[in-house]
Amino acid sequence: MKTMAAAIDFGTSKVVTLVAESGGYHRCDIIGAGQVPYDGYTDGYWNTPEKVSEAIQASIQEAENQSHRRITEIHVGVPGEFCRVYVIESIHRSPAWFTVDDGKKTMEPVGMKGSTLKTLVSFVVADEFFLNDINRRMQALGVEVAGFFSLPMGESLLFLPPEDRDRTAVLLDVGYLNTEIMAVEGDALVYHKVIPIGGAHITVDLTYGLEVPMAVAEQIKRNYIFGMPGGDNIEAMLDNGRTESFERDAVARVLEPRVDEIADEIRKNLDESGVRLGSWSNVYLTGGGLALMRGGREYLASQLKRPVRAPSPKAAKLNSPIYSSSLGLMDLVFETIEQQTEKSGLFDRVKGFFKK
Repeated sequence: MKTMAAAIDFGTSKVVTLVAESGGYHRCDIIGAGQVPYDGYTDGYWNTPEKVSEAIQASIQEAENQSHRRITEIHVGVPGEFCRVYVIESIHRSPAWFTVDDGKKTMEPVGMKGSTLKTLVSFVVADEFFLNDINRRMQALGVEVAGFFSLPMGESLLFLPPEDRDRTAVLLDVGYLNTEIMAVEGDALVYHKVIPIGGAHITVDLTYGLEVPMAVAEQIKRNYIFGMPGGDNIEAMLDNGRTESFERDAVARVLEPRVDEIADEIRKNLDESGVRLGSWSNVYLTGGGLALMRGGREYLASQLKRPVRAPSPKAAKLNSPIYSSSLGLMDLVFETIEQQTEKSGLFDRVKGFFKK
């Protein structure tokens, strides 16, 4: 019998509700999606709180219409803006690794003999304001909250390959209003930082720098190609339907300094994070703020002075970088459902407890 689950993701520019069923090639198949734009959040608060419930309701309704399923309970993703990550050497929730008698790090210490078991553990704590606010809004809509899940955790575990996480890997999500830095070791999120700069800031810079409307500035940003000095002009459609050309060098003088700022902030925060990254540590880029710009990943790599990769697609549908956090959330939801239902050995149950 197939298991159905619904999950809702609060981004900085859109609310996304997904409905999925177990089975198929991947862990779950997306059968419905509802995407609704809204004003997002800043510094841990909604930018327009009076419009959030309306966006939630519209997103859920659209997902119901596509999936032909009634959503009565939903799993909620807690955005990085409302999360705090704490890493200690103890035994609790999400272990990055174990050591026995200060030996080699391992994820499975079963069968090893020794007198001391040590582990590096990551705690992800959600903001009480977000939990209470979403519970209240869902209750008013007649939808039960089935649980809260860390969006950075789900996104990192889905898009960072296990072999990379064993060597410590980094996922960069450059979104609309902010940029998230996620470092993962083993199965644990060991560092998380939200930088209040994203793709919208690039658009705003173009709006003022080129003296054009926001919609035109967004077109210019999407049509811009990094790494092509000189070259053809960049065209955009104006409100009156007329096409206007903009000199590429003029666009670059406005656009690239903001991307340089994002790269500088990423580099500075990683340097100050205490996370040890070597040449073996891979960095991946997702999110709609930069990954969708042609040459954006390569330009960021040149600024960070290390290769930056694109994550492999994880779904037949919604495989755009703008849905990375939503797909990560749904994957984490179904992994939790599997752990709760499958019959397993003692160590699997203990491991499942840690991962929950």
